Order: sequence, then structure tokens, then C-alpha cells
Amino acid sequence: MVIAIDTSIAIPWFEGRDFPEAERVRKLAVAQELVMPGVALTELLSGKGAAADLLSQLRGFPELPVVPGYWARAGALRQSMLRLDRRARLGDALIAQACIDADIPLLTRDADFKAFAEIGGLKLAG
Repeated sequence: MVIAIDTSIAIPWFEGRDFPEAERVRKLAVAQELVMPGVALTELLSGKGAAADLLSQLRGFPELPVVPGYWARAGALRQSMLRLDRRARLGDALIAQACIDADIPLLTRDADFKAFAEIGGLKLAG
């Protein structure tokens, strides 16, 4: 089963830190069952503390593709969240919509994605 990861998982994993999901992420990577939404990749590479060798580590890392209509659906998803006074950062909405479109669960440590699951149908990897 393919699973997507966001930056809350990718950052500590690429830094080699020990965290509760680290072994699961390693196994998924070895099995080639791990993908990263493009927005999460952008967040990783644009961080002030991004290591110089991060780009080489990410070369060839599978990206979750977007499909036609993605941008409009992501905007509508974010709007529905905001109308309900739920936190909906733009990057999170884009990550959530990519996963929803691909019907792929997201492994995250960011509690903000729970609202995307409740309201938008995002599957969270448990």
C-alpha cells in the first residue's frame, strides 16, 4: 500500500532522527511504497535550515502527481475548511487534496490534517 508523507514526517526522517514513525517510513521507502506530495517537497527544500545535500537525497524520490482540476478542488477544500472556522494553511490544503485525489493515505504528525480528514475525506495513515 502506497502512503504519502508530509514535512512533519519527512524532516526528521531525512535528518536521521529517531521518532515513533521512523521504522515504518524506512520500511515503506525500502518497499518503494512511499510518495511525497510536491508541496511537501517544496516545503522541505525551501526551509531555512535545509541541508545542502537534501536535494541529492531527494533526487528520484517518488512524487505524488496532481491530476486535472487539482487546483480548483484544493481551493474549494480550503474554502470549505475556512467557512467552518477550521485552520487550513494553503500548503496543507494542497497536500491534502493531492492525497484525496490519488486516494492515498497521508502519514503525518501534524494534527491540523485531522480536520481535512473530517471535512474533506482525507485518509490518514494510522
